[in-house]
Amino acid sequence: MTVDLFGNDDLPPLKTHERREPAPKSRAPREAASGARAPVPRPLAERMRPASIDEVIGQKHLLGPGQPLRVAFETCRPHSMILWGPPGVGKTTLARLMADGFGLPFIALSAVLSGVQQIREAVDQARVHMAQTERPTLVFVDEVHRFNKSQQDAFLPHVESGLFIFVGATTENPSFEVNSALLSRSAVYVLESLKPEETAELVTRTMARAFADMTLTDDARGVLVDLADGDARRCLNAMDVALGMARDRGLTTVDAAFLKTALPTTLRRFDKGGENFYDQISALHKSVRGSDPDAALYWMCRMLDGGCDPRYIARRVVRMAIEDVSLADPRATDLALAAADIYERLGSPEGELALAQAVVYLAVAPKSNAVYTAYNAVRSFVHQDGSRPVPMYLRNAPTQLMKDLGYKEGYRYAHDEPEAFAAGEIYLPEGLESKRWYEPTPRGLEAKIAAKLEHLRELNRAAHAEGRGRKR
Repeated sequence: MTVDLFGNDDLPPLKTHERREPAPKSRAPREAASGARAPVPRPLAERMRPASIDEVIGQKHLLGPGQPLRVAFETCRPHSMILWGPPGVGKTTLARLMADGFGLPFIALSAVLSGVQQIREAVDQARVHMAQTERPTLVFVDEVHRFNKSQQDAFLPHVESGLFIFVGATTENPSFEVNSALLSRSAVYVLESLKPEETAELVTRTMARAFADMTLTDDARGVLVDLADGDARRCLNAMDVALGMARDRGLTTVDAAFLKTALPTTLRRFDKGGENFYDQISALHKSVRGSDPDAALYWMCRMLDGGCDPRYIARRVVRMAIEDVSLADPRATDLALAAADIYERLGSPEGELALAQAVVYLAVAPKSNAVYTAYNAVRSFVHQDGSRPVPMYLRNAPTQLMKDLGYKEGYRYAHDEPEAFAAGEIYLPEGLESKRWYEPTPRGLEAKIAAKLEHLRELNRAAHAEGRGRKR
C-alpha cells in the first residue's frame, strides 16, 4: 500500500521496492540490492553557480559594461571590498569568480564559525603563497559583521601589506557593523535583490540545465518567482526540492498546484533587527507622516507577513501618534494606545485589525510635529545653557524660614484672575523672557491652540502696556 504524503490522490504514487530482510549489523555501509548506493548530488544552488561574470544574473549596476566590478575583472586589478546586500544575491559567487578571474588562491572564512585561530591559519597560508609566487591571497569572509572589533582588526595589517585581497560579505549596513579602519581600506559595493524578470531568467536557465526532461507551467513559474522574493538561493532550493519530488513521482509537467503542495510556506524577507527591519519600519513611519493610508497599510502588512512581532508595530504606532499627529488631533494617541491594548487582549490575527485601524487613522489625521520640535529645541537649549535659578516668586515655600527669605512672594494665583490667566506674569528664568519654542501649526486642533495662545499673548502685551505686568 502506498500513501501520498501530500494528500494528492491524483498524483502518481512513489515507486516502491520489494521488502528485504534487514542485513546483519556490520561496520561496512549497507548496500542496495543492485550494488552501492548512488552518490548524493550537490545542492542545486551549488551546481548552478555561475562560472563567469557573464553568467551572473542581476547586479547590472556593478557588472554591466563600464561598471566598477566589470572594469576590475577586465583590467585584472583586484582590490579589497565589502559586498553588502540581502541573502541570495551572489556575494559568495562574486568572491569565487574574483579568485578565479585573478588567478588567486581562495580562502573562505565564516564569521559565524571562525575565530582568530582560523584567521591566523589563513595568514600562514597566504604568507607561504606570497613567498612562492609574490602574489596575494583572496580571503573571503562571509557575514563579516558578526566578527567583533578585535577579529576585524586582525585583517588590517595584512590588507595594508598586500598579503590579503579582503572580500567581506554582509547583509547589514557596513557603516554600523564594520570597523571604520577596515571600511576605509575597502570599496563598498551594494548588491540588489533580483528583479522578478531576473528570477524568471534564473528559473528558465535552471530548467534547461538541470531539469531538461521536465516542463513548468506559466503559473508554476509565477509561484517560484513570488516565492524567491528576490533571493536566487531560495528559488534554487525550492526548485531542487519540488522538481526532485516531481521527478521521483514520474511527472514531466509541474504546475502551480503541485508546487504549493510540495513547498512549505515561506515568509518574506524581513530579518528582525537587521537592515530590512529598519528599512521597512522607516517606510511605514514615513507613509503615515506622508498621509498615505494605502502605503502605510502595505508596509504594516509586509512586516507582519515577514514575522514581525505585532507588539513592536503597536509601540511604533504610539510613537507616530505622538511625534507626527500630536496636538493636531490628540485622539490619535488615545486610538494608538487602545489599538495596542486591543492587540494584547485579542492577539493575532484579530488584534491586527485594531493596529490597521490605528495606522489608517494616523495617516489621514492632521499632522503636527510642533511639540516634537519644541521638545528637541528646549532639550538642546537646556543641555547647552547654564543652571539658571528659579525666580523667587515661583519657588515653593513649605516652611516659615523660606517665606521669610522671600520664597513665593509676589506669586499670582492664576485661578483668581480674569480668564484664569495672570496677564503680564513671567514664568521663565531671568534673561529668557522672550524665548518661544512651541509654535502650533494651523492644522486640526492646533489651529485653535494657536488662536488661544495669541489671545493670551495679547493680554500680556496689554498688561505690560498698562504697567500691570511683572518687571525685572
